[in-house]
Amino acid sequence: QVQLVESGGGLVQAGGSLRLSCVASGSIFTFNTMGWYRQAPGKQRELVAAVTSGGTNYPVSVKGRFTISRDNAKNTVSLQMNSLQPEDTGAYYCARVPNLDNYWGPGTQVTVSS
Repeated sequence: QVQLVESGGGLVQAGGSLRLSCVASGSIFTFNTMGWYRQAPGKQRELVAAVTSGGTNYPVSVKGRFTISRDNAKNTVSLQMNSLQPEDTGAYYCARVPNLDNYWGPGTQVTVSS
């Protein structure tokens, strides 16, 4: 099974930016869709960005602020987050979409202060 490790989280003020990175232990080339998920305290995990060979997709809540990218040659998936808001606070995970085997890496914590 391909292992995924996220990094790049931290504490940032509202309006700030962070760039999250996800490194896979093996090839992600065969994974058609990769995504970044977010789990806020007391809430269910939600998909906040997805990328395929054909493009990207975002929910309205982050569209225009978040940008996902993938590098199949380096087995990495990144998430650039701009104009961060307190509601963006949560643990961020990268994973396949859909995550049928329910595998989750350790995640990286993002905290946005107002």
